[in-house]
Order: sequence, then C-alpha cells, then structure tokens
Amino acid sequence: MLKSTFLKAVAATALSLSTWASAQAVDLQFYFPVAVGGKAADTIQELTAEYVAQNPDVNIDAVYAGSYQDTVAKAITASRGGNPPQLSVILSVDMFTLIDEDLIVPFDDYLSTEEDKKWIEGFYPAFMENSQTGGKTYGIPFQRSTPVLYWNKEAFKAAGLDPDVAPATWEEMVEFGKKLVKKDDSGNVTQWGVRIPSSGFPYWLFQGLAIENGAILANAEGNKTNFDDPKVVEALQYLVDLSTKYDVMAPGIIEWGATPKAFFEGQTAMMWTSTGNLTNVRTNAPFDFGVAMLPMKEQRGAPTGGGNFYLFKGASDEQNKAAVEFVKWITAPEQSAKWTIATGYVAPRAETWETETMKAYTADFAPALVARDQLEFAKAELSTYQNQRVTGLFNDALAAAITGKKDPATALKEAQEQADEILAEYR
Repeated sequence: MLKSTFLKAVAATALSLSTWASAQAVDLQFYFPVAVGGKAADTIQELTAEYVAQNPDVNIDAVYAGSYQDTVAKAITASRGGNPPQLSVILSVDMFTLIDEDLIVPFDDYLSTEEDKKWIEGFYPAFMENSQTGGKTYGIPFQRSTPVLYWNKEAFKAAGLDPDVAPATWEEMVEFGKKLVKKDDSGNVTQWGVRIPSSGFPYWLFQGLAIENGAILANAEGNKTNFDDPKVVEALQYLVDLSTKYDVMAPGIIEWGATPKAFFEGQTAMMWTSTGNLTNVRTNAPFDFGVAMLPMKEQRGAPTGGGNFYLFKGASDEQNKAAVEFVKWITAPEQSAKWTIATGYVAPRAETWETETMKAYTADFAPALVARDQLEFAKAELSTYQNQRVTGLFNDALAAAITGKKDPATALKEAQEQADEILAEYR
C-alpha cells in the first residue's frame, strides 16, 4: 500500500514537472519547403518531433510552406505583417533579398565560442559561398544539392553504348544522345537522348553549362552579373543546339516537375536534375541507372542549390538561441545522415560522411557520393540583390532563346542591360 502510494506520488510529480516544463517552453515557428519527390516533408517533421521530445524546454511548430517560392513569399508576408517565423528554410540565393528587406539576423550574433567557430568551418566551402557575405553568416546549409546527370543503363546497352560509362564532355553528350534517340515508324521520337528541364527556373541547370564553359554569372557581392559574357552566350547556344541542331533533346520549354517521370517511363535516356531527386529515382526507376557529374567543356562544374536555415528578426534572444541550438542538432552527423538518406540532398558537412550510417549507405549505394565529390568543382548559385527580378530577367532571356524568339546573344545582352539598371544602386 505504501509502495503504491509512493509510486503514484512520483508519477504525479513527474507529470507536474513535465507540465511545468511545457508551460515554460520556448515557442518556435519553423517554415520549411519541399521541392523534390521522396520523403522530405515527413523526414523534417520526424526530426523536429524527435528534437522536441528530447528537449521539452522547446516547442517547435514545423510548418510545410509549399515550394521554395511559396515559402519565401509567406515568410516575407508574415514578417511584414508583424508575425514572422523565428526560423525558416529558404533558398540560399534569397540571402541578399532577405538582407535587403531587413528581415534576417546573422547567426554570428549567437555563435561566440571556438566550438561555434569550428562548427561553421565544418560546412563545405561551396555551400558557404551562398551563405555568407560581408564577413557574416546569414544562412546555414541544410537541404543543399547540386544537379547531376542520371542515365538509364538499359537504354545505353540497347544503343550499343557502355552501360557503365556516362558522357564526360559536351561532345560526348551529343554523341551518346544521337545513338539514344529512338523513333517510331511514323518518325515520332519515343525516346530522347537527354532532357535538361527549362521551366520555372531554367537558370539553375543552365548555370551548370555556363560554369563548365568557364563563366561565372554573378559576382560574390551580388551587385553585378555577367549575362552577356561570350562564354555564357556560347553555353546558351549549346543548350539551344541540343534541340535545334543535334536533335537529341525535345524542343521548347521542358517541364521540371515531369522530368523524373519521363525518365522512369523511358521518354529520355539521360536527364539533368537535382541530387535531391536521388532517393526518388532510386525508389521509382524500373531499370538500372547511373549517376554522374555534369559533363565538362573547359572544366567540370555545377552550381550549388537548395535551401539554408535563416533566423528572422522579431524573435527574442531566447527564441533565437533556441533556434540556433535546433539548427546545430539537425545538421549534426546522425540527423544529417538520416536526412540525406531519406532525400538524396548532399550532407553539408564532411563529418556526416564519416558516420557508420553514411559509410554503410554509400557502400551499398555509391551514386550518393557523386554530388558530394562534385562539390570540388561547384560554384555559388546565381544570387544578387533584387534576386527575384534579376533572375527573372535571366530566365526570360533563356526562355526566349530556347523557344526561338531571340538568338542567345541578343537575349542575354538585353537581360544584362536590364540587370545593370536594377543593380546600379547596390554598387
């Protein structure tokens, strides 16, 4: 009887402490986007719930906010309305826009120890190019990526190509593509050689071609673009020629979202898309496939991509400190490994790849290493002040060339002139 009474008292005290801790907890609202297939949304929710369970002094409301574009729009609208989230994952390229809107605070304000400094230094430099400016760190890499080339090994074999060898150069991509194109008796193409999506945000995959050709689309200060650089013009001409000259890619604008499905259904033998689609492809491709770095021209190259964590103004110091602790936890090796395996995004810190979890994963699935290894050649994704407007101009120029409305040189010259007008005030 005494034992029973004692246990009930202990349980009541524990419940009381738990209730008290919950009542005293710091509340955080966390916006996150999902831009690829797979288990991204579920995994973020699971990781957030796991952290909250381990840390009853924090409540985190993880809000799926739609696409990247939806998420930045919602975060800006909420901030202007006086109700910003404390934390959000938003495209790394929106850093200058968020600074210009005076909506975010640097992480440096909450990172003061040597251990903190080492934590920042632990992220891959290629990812930090879009995360730091003016000597401050505004973004922490999380769901980061690079585009890679996926190929259908069965289609390669059927075309007389080595199924284990991807094209390494622009010339080889054309050469392989010509062998891979299949037509029916009426002359209609049933399988294209390659598919490089160009809807929505064509600048990203195109930037791979520009970097491979030795061009950088914008400076690190975000106030000058190089859209009319002859190397950029040459890269755009190559992209156009894939359809109009070499006949290895479908003409016109190619849908981004439909591309993995087109690959699965054999409508194209190769596709360029984010490594964030890796798990989606692994799960759904009904054939053996390979993953390779993007083919080179003058050099290997690819843009980085994806989202960073940002801290929003309007939060209390207590909330920002709690948000930083959460970001440290979710980017730590084991959590990062879980996220990478679930999605295909590149683990942003080298230490994650040294975990037994990741070693076992990559031993079983070597294609997961391609995007990590490509970081050696990667450059910052196109990002400037007034990023939506400037990138929009560039996207329009690419679309005009792809659809044949303008030649590449004219389209890019006009985009550069307009970008100069917008960015002049930031120089």
